[in-house]
Amino acid sequence: MGISRLLDQQQCPDRADTQTLNSDQMTVIINGYSENRIPVLQSIAATYSVSDSVALVAILWCNPTTNSQILLHLSQNVSTHSASIGSAPIIFVQSQSSSLNARFFPWDFIQTRGVLICDDDIHPDLNSIAFSFHVWKENPDKISGLFARSHAYDLAHKSWIYTMESRKYSIVLTKFMILKLDYLFKYSCGGGQEYVRLREIVDERNNCEDILMNVMVADEINRGPVLVAAEKGVRDFGDARNEGNDNSARVVEESGGVRAVGLSSRNGDHRKRRGDCISEFHMILGKMPLRYSYGKVADSIGEQGLCLKNGKLVFCDQQISV
Repeated sequence: MGISRLLDQQQCPDRADTQTLNSDQMTVIINGYSENRIPVLQSIAATYSVSDSVALVAILWCNPTTNSQILLHLSQNVSTHSASIGSAPIIFVQSQSSSLNARFFPWDFIQTRGVLICDDDIHPDLNSIAFSFHVWKENPDKISGLFARSHAYDLAHKSWIYTMESRKYSIVLTKFMILKLDYLFKYSCGGGQEYVRLREIVDERNNCEDILMNVMVADEINRGPVLVAAEKGVRDFGDARNEGNDNSARVVEESGGVRAVGLSSRNGDHRKRRGDCISEFHMILGKMPLRYSYGKVADSIGEQGLCLKNGKLVFCDQQISV
């Protein structure tokens, strides 16, 4: 399978007939950029492809400077893998630019109601993929995901800030974000001149596309997103807290303005730039659409009562070895 080049992102495809879209599975779009992450990316794509919840996996390569031979090799590897094990197809497509807005373009290969947008360094287990999709199907108008952040207003500096809070959230990250295809059409092809300017800000800052999507959806439904609790936790190869010399787990250095998400989330300047995006979105829209959500949806119900066992207070259904 050769490298497919995507159409000009200004040429929005015809809106899909929702009656013909697959509701039982979702399309996965993995954003790829760093050549150092290709081994991890291939493993992640393979995991998604064997999930019963997935109809198709698309690797969207957004680094136009990558050597064509490297991309050809990657394309052949992933297509051969999906064909050999009879799993969901894995296709490789190359964006004509590094624009983060490409992540939310309603590509014509999407034939499902639900779309999972994810990063190339987040490796979930199959149960978490299936449960996250189930939660989204129960809340199809909301954004669902595994990683959340929040917005807040800094009274001292009279500006919006981007932060993480323990009790509430208003933003689901594109590390792992499920949403309906309709929102991709609205983000990329609708919204009027205001959204043209908002997308320009994403390009100017090379950041904040996830915040803008959360703003757009909250503005439409006046509700916050849904945070899903992964059963076993999700392997984040890009998190700065990774230790050891494992090349697949190390933090990838800044490349073309795109940094590892885990490192960025702990960088003060990064948080400030994200806060600046929120402030600009607020100014252009003339309102703050983001809405808070509280709590998260878990995939199991456990006993919450505490019992005394072997001199220790533990959950009553927890087994204590003697």
